[in-house]
Amino acid sequence: MNTQAQVQRAQRFRALHDRSRVLLLPNAWDAGSARVFEDLGFDAIATTSGGMAWSLGYADGEHMPLSEAVAAIRRIVRVTSLPVSADFEAGYGESPEAVAASVRTVIAAGVVGINLEDGIRHETLRDIDDAARRIAAAREAAREAGVPIIINARVDTWIVDGGAGETERINETLRRARAYLAAGADCIYPIALGKPDAIARLCAEIDAPVNIGARAGLPDLAELGRLGVARVSTATRLATLALSAAREAAQRLRSSGRFDGLDAALGYEAIQGLFPHPGNATGGT
Repeated sequence: MNTQAQVQRAQRFRALHDRSRVLLLPNAWDAGSARVFEDLGFDAIATTSGGMAWSLGYADGEHMPLSEAVAAIRRIVRVTSLPVSADFEAGYGESPEAVAASVRTVIAAGVVGINLEDGIRHETLRDIDDAARRIAAAREAAREAGVPIIINARVDTWIVDGGAGETERINETLRRARAYLAAGADCIYPIALGKPDAIARLCAEIDAPVNIGARAGLPDLAELGRLGVARVSTATRLATLALSAAREAAQRLRSSGRFDGLDAALGYEAIQGLFPHPGNATGGT
């Protein structure tokens, strides 16, 4: 993709964050899932680091090498005309300078947005100043690349179990959100936040789009919109559903010896039709 086309996609993606309606983002883990989501009519696609790592044979948490992560993201960008935002975990770098170098690499793969998280191995929160410097480094890398990416700053105050109460978590999230926005973030993602009153307060007090992670038990999309949410992403949920469905079908096959559970609503021809291909292939393995 040339820079002009990438900038146009970035502008499209940025316009989707105007808070006039909730942006719903499915998180793809490979090129196939990305094409399925585009075919359903979504406006943009995000990636899931967990689903992508598992598909490549690694645990989540920056265990997959940067080169493999970027190669997988590049394949997703190649097969879709939609804006793609990458779950870039903690930025693939020990220092802000290293984060900037990694961000330049993923921008070169064609993305128009990234997630950056402030948790360390889901065990502790990164120092707020260090986390802000990493966001600032990512923003500068985007300026140098000439691509106005959306930086979605993930705040892990609801993941890290520090014994903090709800009010403490909200106050710490607000403190971090303001620092990250000042450093160059565009959107705030308090992952694992689920209580409607807390969602409403954060959306009211954060002067930027707020991203919520979808999961069973949350209010529906319309209600989240009324609470002030600007963006909802599915995180690992669709990837785990896909793996769960495959596991259950394989388990039934193994235990029963019957093949009638192998029919799928989305069959070979339908999936094949999502990809441009020469000739009229009718078989598969």
